[in-house]
Amino acid sequence: MRQLFFTFLLFSSWVCLGFTDPVGQISGSVIDQELNEPIPYATIIVNDMEGNLVTGITSGDDGTFVLENIKAGDYLFKVQFIGYKTYTKEIHIDRNNTNIQIGQIKLEPDVAMLDETVVIAERTTIEQRVDRKVINIGKDLMTTGASASEIMVNIPTVNVDQDGNISLRGNSNVRILVDGKPTNMDPAQLLKQIPSTSIKSIELITNPSAKYNPEGMSGIINIVLHKNANQGFNGNLNTGITQGENTRFNGNLDMNYRTGKFNFYGNLGGNFGERENGGIILLPDSDSRQQFKIDGRNESYLYKIGVDFYLDEKNTFSVYTNQNYFDGGPIGAISFTDFNDPSRNFTQNLDANFKNTNSSYNFLYDHDFETEGHEIQFEVDFNDFDEDELTSVDFNNNELDFTPYVDKVHEDRTNFTGNIDYINPLSEVSNLEIGAEARLLETTNDYDTSNPDFLDSEYNYTRDIYSFYTTFGQNFEKWNYQIGGRLESYNVNAIYNGEQVYEDDYVTLYPSAFLSYTPGEKNTYQLSYSRRVDRPGFSQINPIRQVTSPRLTVAGNPELDPQFTNSLEFNYTRKLGKKGSITSGLFFRRTVDEINQVFQEGEEPGSLFLTFTNFGSNDAYGAEFSSNYKFTDWWSTNTSFEIYGQTISGLVGTEFAEIENTAFSFRTNHNFKATEALSFSLFGFYRSKTKDLQQDVDDLYFLNLGARYSFLEDNKATLSLNFNDVFDTQEYRVIGGRPFEQIGTFKGETQTVYLGFSYRFGGGKNKALKRKNRDDDNAGGGIF
Repeated sequence: MRQLFFTFLLFSSWVCLGFTDPVGQISGSVIDQELNEPIPYATIIVNDMEGNLVTGITSGDDGTFVLENIKAGDYLFKVQFIGYKTYTKEIHIDRNNTNIQIGQIKLEPDVAMLDETVVIAERTTIEQRVDRKVINIGKDLMTTGASASEIMVNIPTVNVDQDGNISLRGNSNVRILVDGKPTNMDPAQLLKQIPSTSIKSIELITNPSAKYNPEGMSGIINIVLHKNANQGFNGNLNTGITQGENTRFNGNLDMNYRTGKFNFYGNLGGNFGERENGGIILLPDSDSRQQFKIDGRNESYLYKIGVDFYLDEKNTFSVYTNQNYFDGGPIGAISFTDFNDPSRNFTQNLDANFKNTNSSYNFLYDHDFETEGHEIQFEVDFNDFDEDELTSVDFNNNELDFTPYVDKVHEDRTNFTGNIDYINPLSEVSNLEIGAEARLLETTNDYDTSNPDFLDSEYNYTRDIYSFYTTFGQNFEKWNYQIGGRLESYNVNAIYNGEQVYEDDYVTLYPSAFLSYTPGEKNTYQLSYSRRVDRPGFSQINPIRQVTSPRLTVAGNPELDPQFTNSLEFNYTRKLGKKGSITSGLFFRRTVDEINQVFQEGEEPGSLFLTFTNFGSNDAYGAEFSSNYKFTDWWSTNTSFEIYGQTISGLVGTEFAEIENTAFSFRTNHNFKATEALSFSLFGFYRSKTKDLQQDVDDLYFLNLGARYSFLEDNKATLSLNFNDVFDTQEYRVIGGRPFEQIGTFKGETQTVYLGFSYRFGGGKNKALKRKNRDDDNAGGGIF
């Protein structure tokens, strides 16, 4: 009986095994055949023998991939990536062959495909990585405008005001990087300098890891430019004209020459023209009105030259200099009307001219060890900013005997940054990063005035930051985590007319943590935490009057404290096959001692004093949803919706107040492909009413239209036409305020037509310099 039982058991097991379909997996890694470097985001697909898609995936940052749950059978396995020849292999899975280990797949560069300097995808896509959201810019967004500033309007969670100032998740405390590297340029001016066709992707790092500098309460926006190190001579020409109330021109020429172990690159660009701004604000409490009309003049030129030296396969040196020249400033009039006493009316004429030169000098050394991914980088960067301001103010139509005056301001700012970064993949699943950095800033500001109400002043500001960071992460089949910490020593000293007015010295730890779970090919869940800081900037603590009229005075506050933020975030990504993907997220952010602007009533009726102070706290929370989806071969969309809430508390005038604010925004961009060469775009934006401690702001909406046509061999030439703010509705409206009532409208030159032309030339086999993606990183080629 016992023998019969075991015989039955054996027979049952055999039957079960014989009639259950086995499943297998395919694993391996993808590398460049010539460089022996991993190729991330290569397309891995498995088709049946009739050509039908069975499954697919993209390679990871280290080039590895794993395809699971593949039923027994015969398949055609393919690996594809732009600029490389397709790799094809037949695969057979059965009971005795379920674990297919292909090993390293060495993709061969396709010289014919690399003849173009830059390869740009047709449509914009969005992907969620462990610590950032990456928007890969396609041709559909490049139709929308001339510069990065105009493209930013299309990016989820990002807002751009009429002056070009950027905010992220409703907060303007955001750090702007280009190729992972900060610049000393004003962010609004910087974004207007970068041509849209030079942008490869935009990274939204809302919860940065410890490897990043902790400044920027709402996070980091990193603009990644196309990089070119092709053999021979290559280049890219971009030029355009914007027509509105005024005419503005922009142009940029980006070139490189690669021969042997050297890659020489250079860039020359510029833009110039005027931009009109106007506004009116009523103050019912004092029965008065302030009105202004200002033209912003701009003449800006830049050039960059540099060289990469590939000593051998393991050692690379890179040197470049970046020079930017700016000449411009506001010219116009500001008027004040007192409806009860016309004798107090006046008009102030303003003519402010700023001339500055921004020079950067950079050196980088990169050494790769024998193990893949094991490397060390050493980088030093020196930046010098020199500016002269000449402001003339006079008055007319007034009986108050205001005295005309002239202000002269000279500012000299130097910034030195030195950092060393070490990466060691301890094992197949573990990775360690260690780094140290020094940032030394010194600013001198000399102020001379003929205004009898103010004195000549001298202001000196120094800031030294020394930091050390480490991160450790592990990547298992479905789980991925990273923890880290950044320890910073911060010292700042401000001297005003020979007397110390501000000093701070402290050591702070900034931790970060990330957890990612990917149960399958389509779904990814992520949880992250970080601590960040916003320290008082130079202008925020500068006691020298920056702007003044008889009814408005602006100055910094030397007694400001830093504000600290703790941020928690959850994200979910769902891939929709070849059609696109959706991403959604929740976040909570608490800020203490928040720095904000405050308006206070001046001594005279209707006069205002604008300064900075630390509010009590700010709790911000929100939800975000974005998608990119291809409905048909000719119609695709990028659409996003964000809703934010916050509890703001602090001083309003002389009293404490708490404000509850909830606001949402919706944007949708549609691209319509008429032919292979011709496409059209439509973009719509809506932002609901919002409020802060000072003002209640009305809703905002506008519509843009665009077209793009490519021609010549391989579509190397492109014409773009865009009509911005079709119905002329983009304006900033104040509908209430605190501590005094405010009603006003501010309108920039938003209804414009842009015509752009770009041309790519040259070609060769690509062998680009590999750079790390971090905030003090930079790359050969490109604009900045």
